[in-house]
Amino acid sequence: MGMARGVTAAIILMVVGQQAVAADLAHPACVQQAGASVTEAPSPWQIRLRALGVVTEDSGYVNAVPGSGLSYSNTVTPELDISYFFTDNIAAELILGTTYANIEGQGMIGALGNVGKVWLLPPTLTLQYHFTNLGAFRPYVGAGVNYTIFYNQDAGSADALKIKNTFGTALQVGFDYMVDQHWGVNFDVKKLFLKPDFDVTVGGAKLTGKAALDPWLIGAGVTYRF
Repeated sequence: MGMARGVTAAIILMVVGQQAVAADLAHPACVQQAGASVTEAPSPWQIRLRALGVVTEDSGYVNAVPGSGLSYSNTVTPELDISYFFTDNIAAELILGTTYANIEGQGMIGALGNVGKVWLLPPTLTLQYHFTNLGAFRPYVGAGVNYTIFYNQDAGSADALKIKNTFGTALQVGFDYMVDQHWGVNFDVKKLFLKPDFDVTVGGAKLTGKAALDPWLIGAGVTYRF
């Protein structure tokens, strides 16, 4: 009877010991797996810094002057954008940057030469769809709205110039190529549909018109995902 009790006690100790060892081995694995999960989950916030080329369309006119036309200078400027990812595929992007445009008379008002110079701030908000099944290459498309603010407006050959702030729409296509979890390179093209009205005074005559800027925004830079 004593031997049977001893054998039974030994079996119980062996079973309890094996369960304890198994629990100890499983616990670090769970902790490691949980840690890996935290590391792999990306932040919803992302920023980009780009060099941005602003290429305008040379179109527009002065009312009551048939055959009048306008052209605008192209520029390169730094630009910052901030993105928030609602899901892996859906994100909103806000771009921030400012630049200037020299305005030249064309056609029947070509003799005016430089009509004036204006600075513009065109914050643009787009809703994007990101394709995530191509590895490090992550293309996207987007569409959104723009509100352009015109400031520091200086008349050239005109007596006075006032371009009015206006809303526009935007289309977008681009891609990120991610070097690692956080850093990548970006190329992006946006088309803004932007046609502000303006008031101009030339030789004492007050006139109105429309500046059909409709610029292309072509940018390249770096991406950082938090």
